Amino acid sequence: MRSLAASVPASGGTGAAVPRHVAIIMDGNGRWAKARRLPRIAGHRQGAEAVRRTARAARELGIEALTLYAFSSENWRRPEEEVSDLMGLLRHFLRSEIDELARENVRLHVIGDWRRLSPDLVRLIEDAIARTARNTGCQLAIALNYGAQAEIAAAARQLAARVRDGEMAVEAIDEAAIEDALTTRDLPPLDLLIRTSGEVRLSNFLLWQAAYAELLFVDTLWPDFGADALADAVAQFGRRHRRFGGL
Repeated sequence: MRSLAASVPASGGTGAAVPRHVAIIMDGNGRWAKARRLPRIAGHRQGAEAVRRTARAARELGIEALTLYAFSSENWRRPEEEVSDLMGLLRHFLRSEIDELARENVRLHVIGDWRRLSPDLVRLIEDAIARTARNTGCQLAIALNYGAQAEIAAAARQLAARVRDGEMAVEAIDEAAIEDALTTRDLPPLDLLIRTSGEVRLSNFLLWQAAYAELLFVDTLWPDFGADALADAVAQFGRRHRRFGGL
């Protein structure tokens, strides 16, 4: 099990604490577009630009891992046209950004039930993961068709199957075993979870991983988020005292 002590952030040159792993619920694209009397897809396009800005800023700040909630398992309930537009933006991102990710030594992870996406998207994702697999810099995780409850249930089924097959004892199922069965097992422990747009809920995102994460809810709509907003979030994180249940 990755110890909580290992998640204590390092200090940068200014002495400020920098979270190793930041996750963001990217919310507010639709409201950004509505305020400008634009179609929702315009908000999603600006949101894609915010992804680029924020990913670059994370690398510059020394953040080791950035996880972005791009498409939840519940988002399939949205209008078919909007889902199609979102998948189109994902295709564009994978085709246009993979060269920069590879060049900047970023390792791409994709979490969630992404293999249930369309075959062409699955191939693009597999190629992007393969091309960056040996990179040793910042880790960028994209949550696609992701739901935390489904992730935990899948981990439980995996461990139950191992017990059934005689590979492990029931008594061996502990926090570490569950963590190792989650899709985030290759990422550092989550330090900071941010949600944009003023909403104050986790929306089925990284429920296990957020057990001791610092939570930050900001009013900024996702298309307006960028380097300054991330730096401010990191600064707020640095001012918090993390006890992990102690004093």
